[in-house]
Amino acid sequence: MRGANLELVDVSKRYGDTVAVTGIDLKIPAGSYCCLLGPSGCGKTTTLRMIAGHETASGGDIILGDRNVTLLPPAQRGTAMMFQSYALFPHMSVVDNVAFALRVRNVPKAKRREEAMERLALVEMTQYANRKPAELSGGQQQRVALARALVTDPQILLLDEPLSALDPTLRLRMRTELKRLQKDLNITFIHVTHSQDEALALSDMVVLMNAGRIEQIGTPREVFDEPATPFVARFIGAHNILAVGGREYSLRSDRISLTAPEDGRIKATVASVEYQGHFVLVRLDGGETDLSAIVPEAAIVARPVAPGDVVGAQWRDEDATPFSRTAA
Repeated sequence: MRGANLELVDVSKRYGDTVAVTGIDLKIPAGSYCCLLGPSGCGKTTTLRMIAGHETASGGDIILGDRNVTLLPPAQRGTAMMFQSYALFPHMSVVDNVAFALRVRNVPKAKRREEAMERLALVEMTQYANRKPAELSGGQQQRVALARALVTDPQILLLDEPLSALDPTLRLRMRTELKRLQKDLNITFIHVTHSQDEALALSDMVVLMNAGRIEQIGTPREVFDEPATPFVARFIGAHNILAVGGREYSLRSDRISLTAPEDGRIKATVASVEYQGHFVLVRLDGGETDLSAIVPEAAIVARPVAPGDVVGAQWRDEDATPFSRTAA
């Protein structure tokens, strides 16, 4: 398998008078893991479906490698899509589910079974080849759906919320498996998610969307450390927004330390204290400025705080980052 570059040029999608996606300009390098991130209704799944060919773009161009695929049907694009529901055929065995796309293409039976078993081996599911989907766990069904998507040797694999149906422990394990598989295959993965943690953990490239537009593109570190807009800072979480001299700044919650009231930049009342394991989230009411501070557990043990306590909040000037834009 090999990956391919993908470029979206001024892509838009309208449903009557409703604009779902507008002005999308995006270049995704071959062999990268890209996450389309954003809240429900931001246009990320619509964008994915336009790349797949399951939705027709209202405007703009979709270029895969050196081909303009904007008007091509899904089977001719060199992409494959793994749906959120997995959409396995309940009456078929695992191996027949995986081989189905090859059957549609009139690949001989022996060859399509061989190809299907190879893909099941990739996802460590060969021992379940003759079972029906109902006999599998959610994680196993996901692996089968992944094998089925890979059986046509796509240049780009499109994943629509692939981990959302899994429990938290399995989600973490499958996250690791997806990243490993993408690196081993060296093909382009484009993964839609509303989970900030998922996007930051998996991707080489985060595309954060809002109201049908791209709000910011960057590496996970760039998006987290230097959010371009207040929306990005709020959506990524663990950030505060400060107004200084008429300009807004982002301040990471883990860059705030708690002090005696007289030693802080501002004096604040503790609004809540939430134990999170290795850290404690402390929300502060500073009158005109509300803040959240991520405090190491050891610091809270050494200096306990409780709702109603008055504390100081301290941070360094260099930790407050100005936004590059005020809106998308």
